[in-house]
Amino acid sequence: MESESKKYLEFVRSRKSIRNFIFSKIYKDTILEILEFGRWAPSGANNQPWRVHIVINEKVKTMLKEHTKYGSIIESAYVNLIVFLDKEKSYDRVKDIQGIGAFMQNLLLGVHAQPGLGAVWIGEILNQKERVNELFKLDLERYELMGVICIGEVDKAIEQRSQKARERRPIDDFVEWY
Repeated sequence: MESESKKYLEFVRSRKSIRNFIFSKIYKDTILEILEFGRWAPSGANNQPWRVHIVINEKVKTMLKEHTKYGSIIESAYVNLIVFLDKEKSYDRVKDIQGIGAFMQNLLLGVHAQPGLGAVWIGEILNQKERVNELFKLDLERYELMGVICIGEVDKAIEQRSQKARERRPIDDFVEWY
């Protein structure tokens, strides 16, 4: 019988970035379940410094896509989670950014736990973070864009055609034992 840790490791290993979606509604309950995964991410002093704007509206997606070379992914995703660092909840920049990274990874795992759904984390949009803040009418002094999680139903036909071997560095490549 497979151990729980091996099953969980296989679940983590099987998660991958999905960039091709088919249009299919994702219900609010499913989005809330994904956010529940994120909500339990660790953060320094449990300050939970994240703020999320949920974008489903086509007009808003069209405006958002103008701020990244990956706009077609934003547009084709049913829902986009725009993740900001709330500086008013911040107490240590490095720890807060680490917490946001854990939050976003938990969101990705939450999506992966939903049958048929996939997601990708877009960081390139950070090049236009001031313009994204303007789009959402957010004060730059308080909110800092951390990334976008694009979520949709996986286009299995495209994903199967574009299957590449997924590789990771060997553990000995990045570990020193003392």
